Amino acid sequence: MKILVTGGAGFIGSAVIRHLIAAGDAVVNLDKLTYAATPEALEDAAESPRYAFAKVDICDGPAVRAVFAEHRPDAVMHLAAESHVDRSIDDAADFIQTNVVGTYRLLEVATAYWRALEGAAKDAFRFHHISTDEVFGALGAEGLFTEETPYRPNSPYSASKAASDHFVRAWHKTYGLPVVTSNCSNNYGLYQFPEKLIPLMIINALTEKPLPVYGKGENVRDWLHVEDHARALVAVLTRGRVGETYNVGGDSEMRNIDVVGMICDLVDALSPRGSGKGSRRDLITFVTDRPGHDLRYAVDAAKIARELDWRPQETFASGLEKTVAWYLDRRDWWQGILERRYQGERLGLSKSTKAG
Repeated sequence: MKILVTGGAGFIGSAVIRHLIAAGDAVVNLDKLTYAATPEALEDAAESPRYAFAKVDICDGPAVRAVFAEHRPDAVMHLAAESHVDRSIDDAADFIQTNVVGTYRLLEVATAYWRALEGAAKDAFRFHHISTDEVFGALGAEGLFTEETPYRPNSPYSASKAASDHFVRAWHKTYGLPVVTSNCSNNYGLYQFPEKLIPLMIINALTEKPLPVYGKGENVRDWLHVEDHARALVAVLTRGRVGETYNVGGDSEMRNIDVVGMICDLVDALSPRGSGKGSRRDLITFVTDRPGHDLRYAVDAAKIARELDWRPQETFASGLEKTVAWYLDRRDWWQGILERRYQGERLGLSKSTKAG
């Protein structure tokens, strides 16, 4: 199978491509290479004759159309997105452009391409849209997000993803495009850009910097290892029912403060501070909460387990230990990012929207 992966140089996209190449599939990576792109995550995959790369913005309809015409994919996995909530608070424009307009452009091109296919190729074609559990808003102390949970996005990021989900559904219902959609919980693992919670805490702990925790650290997330997510996405693409949505979760609910504490303990064990310095937990610093910070997310992944026989292979403890060890080993990667692209500064503090 030849699969067009949008955003394949990103954190989740690169994990998906590594998985596909290892399984013997052909991949076309369509990526704009924005600030968070990690081409290093694809160094091994890129050596395969079954890998191709196209530096293209999904908002550029003619360029996307040319990629489809040249490579003739059997399926699309759409991961290209602006994804950091804090950045969406500072300026939502890029999120609306990429996540909403870009998804529309991609749907437009994919639908025309699919309609021109014939026979078995047309029957087998799939458009897999990858989204987030944040479109559902916040949970209280109990309950889980299911595939039937109403959408209630609370940030510009989640609103843009909710809009893209609705466009994908509309293209299926209106034009017949064979789509599948998945909504995942918080991912973590190797090659995650340092602005996200887990890599930022690991790096700050290693470099003896404060560990900024929003509010009191009581916000709860369901954590999913990126390699488990990649396996789930391939299962949804290849075996999911057309028109259906599948929630993907790690069955690993954790308060943010507990996640940070676990990171401190792992870094202490793997890279001791030296005599007299004590635990890195003393670096934890509580800071002003994020505006509109959802209290709790938790995903019911029973449907994907029941229908596609997928379950996470990593516990949060096993996955986090592997992740911390990887960041210790790959200082060369994240130090380069800190020097050139992101210095660990606080984002999402904008108190007003931009006008004009």
